[in-house]
Amino acid sequence: MKNHIFFWGLTGVFLMELLVLFLSVCFKTENLQDTVAVNEAVQTVQNDWDSLAKHNNQTPLDYVVLGTDGTVLYRTKPGLSESIHAAVSHKDTILDIEVQGMTTGKIIIYNTDAMLFQSKKQAVIYAVIAAMLIQCGICAGYFFYMRRVIIRPFLKLKKFAERIAGGNLEIPLEMDRQNLFGAFTESFDLMRFELKKARIAEAKANESKKELVAKLSHDIKTPVASIRAASEVGAALSADEKNRKNYEQIVRKADQINTLVTNLFAATLEELHEFSVTPSELKSKELRVILENADYLHRAAIPPVPDCLLFADRLRLQQVFDNLFANSYKYGNTAITVTICAEDSCLAVCIEDCGGGVDSLELPLLKEKFKRGSNAKHIEGAGLGLYISDYCMKNMQGRLEIENGEAGLKAVVQIAFAG
Repeated sequence: MKNHIFFWGLTGVFLMELLVLFLSVCFKTENLQDTVAVNEAVQTVQNDWDSLAKHNNQTPLDYVVLGTDGTVLYRTKPGLSESIHAAVSHKDTILDIEVQGMTTGKIIIYNTDAMLFQSKKQAVIYAVIAAMLIQCGICAGYFFYMRRVIIRPFLKLKKFAERIAGGNLEIPLEMDRQNLFGAFTESFDLMRFELKKARIAEAKANESKKELVAKLSHDIKTPVASIRAASEVGAALSADEKNRKNYEQIVRKADQINTLVTNLFAATLEELHEFSVTPSELKSKELRVILENADYLHRAAIPPVPDCLLFADRLRLQQVFDNLFANSYKYGNTAITVTICAEDSCLAVCIEDCGGGVDSLELPLLKEKFKRGSNAKHIEGAGLGLYISDYCMKNMQGRLEIENGEAGLKAVVQIAFAG
């Protein structure tokens, strides 16, 4: 508010000065002379008419005395109007000289008021211009002062805030303690320092949590493996059909738990930079073994695999197909169609179920971490299988594409050729 008052006040004064300057330039004075001085000049000339050679001007006026024939009888100084015509043009005062009731000549009193007014007007104009220049100088100085003291520090704060928003907490904020906002900028830098400490503490806490999850994931696999082994033994030794099916159900659930824990463990290791993918040359006949191992419920007919040399990590490739078949078992629970064909630079393996697929808007999200389709709300799962599979394929120079097929969800695994 105060800045607005200052600005409008300064603008008002500036406009008033412009108005005075305009009036001074445009205003014209009337040709008025001092009447007393004029009468005194006429009277002294009349008194000294017979001896004008000895006449002494007693007034501040300049004048010329003419005879009745127009001859110059007296002048106070050269350069004055010496004819009636010139006097009229110059707007001088022309009066008759009367001696003993008779007109004996004329007096032309030089008009100096216009010259005096012009000099005064010029003085006013110069004064107003000087005042305006001083005002402009003050405004310019005030602007540069405000720029140095306020605007420039705030621009630094703006750039500093942009760096903070971008996550750069290393570069400190330059401070000038003598500045009006020195303490303010120091507070901003303290905020940066505290944010940096908080981010370091948060990173350490997250790292500890990830390490704990990785450790627990690894530890859980041991008792699950024991449960599975005991259940397999029980199923093999059981004579009762119902008990044997129960044991087989335990084996399947143990496998499901093992898959989920493996995914969780892999995702945690990937964030800890310990999840390694080391592709190498792999014969295509190994792919058939991998697919048969992944389809442990035997719901797909594995087609012949073209003879070629692939570039892949066998362990991670097995993990990719384990995840894809496990998803088809859980969400589709139908027969699975597998097709294999060679393309320009890769071997494409297509796995499609008949479960109806997912919403087309959800397809791009399925490969993100912890993302699942809306049709999987009541089915156990962590939303990590496709994320890990996509991560593995990218690190093997391949691709994983998820789309809706004719009858259900279709996953296309593109395995790069070696070389």
